[in-house]
Amino acid sequence: MRGLKVLPSGRPGRGRLYVNLPDGQAVAWYDRQTNRISVLADQHRDAVLAALRPYLAGPYTVGPPPVPTPADLRRLALPPDEDLAPNRPGEDLLGELEHGAAGTRARHRLRQDLTAHQRMGDLLDSLEPDGWRVLHGIPLPGLGRFDHLLMGPAGIFGIRTVPGRRQRAAVGDLLLAVGRAEPRPDPRWIRRAAAAATRALAAPVLPALALVDASRVEVAPTVRDIRILEPATAAAHLAAAPVTLKPPDVEALFTQARDARTWLPPLPHRRSRSRSFTVRKPGSGR
Repeated sequence: MRGLKVLPSGRPGRGRLYVNLPDGQAVAWYDRQTNRISVLADQHRDAVLAALRPYLAGPYTVGPPPVPTPADLRRLALPPDEDLAPNRPGEDLLGELEHGAAGTRARHRLRQDLTAHQRMGDLLDSLEPDGWRVLHGIPLPGLGRFDHLLMGPAGIFGIRTVPGRRQRAAVGDLLLAVGRAEPRPDPRWIRRAAAAATRALAAPVLPALALVDASRVEVAPTVRDIRILEPATAAAHLAAAPVTLKPPDVEALFTQARDARTWLPPLPHRRSRSRSFTVRKPGSGR
């Protein structure tokens, strides 16, 4: 059948590919993470496979769509304008670079910040095959935004990315200093942001600081509640952490967190729709 269109969904290279009729009706989709083609209209099966052939990588399966989970139903009902999943790392900084201050020094620092966000974001995105899900640029009313929100086997991490600028970085209980620059209140902020995210998701969110391109990182021995991540060691650090969340809970949390309405301040007369999750302690039974 001619006229079928293949359209991407989500971040480039990671989301589904939808196959639509000329009138926009979806007849199938290809999940690139599971290599599964779900066909909604069996009479179009051969045409769907022909349309998707340039995009298929390795062995794949074809069949009817799986029975939707509650997370699937919530995701399908999510308005595109409320979906945070397509956000790119450092997307807000791109706008500042385009429309912000014209000073050379300020723009140079913005470019350094953007590079750090993109490098850390790309690293976190690469963890998805290992059961992790990540969002970028999560708005926190009254606090700013999380640079990254990482959800996976070892729990949920609210991450602020700090460019190390090839200098020594010192993390204390209240302040973070990079080189000789004025110390920043990042440790205090990330704790407050993680507490706010914990309330919004009804699940524990751990504070984390990602230091990118620092020549050396020194952490005060009293800093025990904040995870310190660096691009070279973050993947191994997270892989070695104890498992506290099961895959269905990770998917449900991801679906909840990608909805921008999750992060709105609660109204006095509105009951929270958030779902509670039990985080298993390391060593406990499944």
